[in-house]
Amino acid sequence: MKKYLDSCDIVDWHHPAVSAQAMMLAANLKGDEAIAEACFIFVRDKISHSWDSQQNPVTCRASSVLEQGTGYCYAKSHLLAALLRANSIPAGLCYQRLTIDHDLPPFCLHGLVAVYLKQYGWYRIDPRGNKPGVEAAFCPPLEKLAFATDLDGEADLPEIWSEPLTIVAETLKVAKDYLDVANNLPDVDLIKTY
Repeated sequence: MKKYLDSCDIVDWHHPAVSAQAMMLAANLKGDEAIAEACFIFVRDKISHSWDSQQNPVTCRASSVLEQGTGYCYAKSHLLAALLRANSIPAGLCYQRLTIDHDLPPFCLHGLVAVYLKQYGWYRIDPRGNKPGVEAAFCPPLEKLAFATDLDGEADLPEIWSEPLTIVAETLKVAKDYLDVANNLPDVDLIKTY
């Protein structure tokens, strides 16, 4: 579990602002579930989704997401993982592969967080941010993610990563603005099993 508690370049929970925010969210709460829910609600509701708000700059590092108050799903996941880790709750990054227009290719990755809760084990949460037609919630052991993977070519990717996928981090780091990210959303090919 150590790697899911570590601070790294992008999930930089050792940053003073991130660790202070984590402690503030956990104040007067007891247990990993209550603290995880408080961190989730903060990122889901208080950090805007860059596409929804049409907001710059493009953020990647957890401390930058917190400072700027905005991020794509991937960046919001980096912040949520950092807040959880700062509270000694193991957290990793995971992804879904979704259609962009909800019926046909192309596809893109969607960023999520897996949190390890003592009572339930690994539990996926989606800090993307709610809007009409999108309603993610924290209600373990039931997952309530923003999007289902119902269409051909969509998938819930099973891996739990301790650091973001390189393709995700590079997309955020090289983008000029939120439109540039939208026009170059990261994707991976699925391995077909027969």
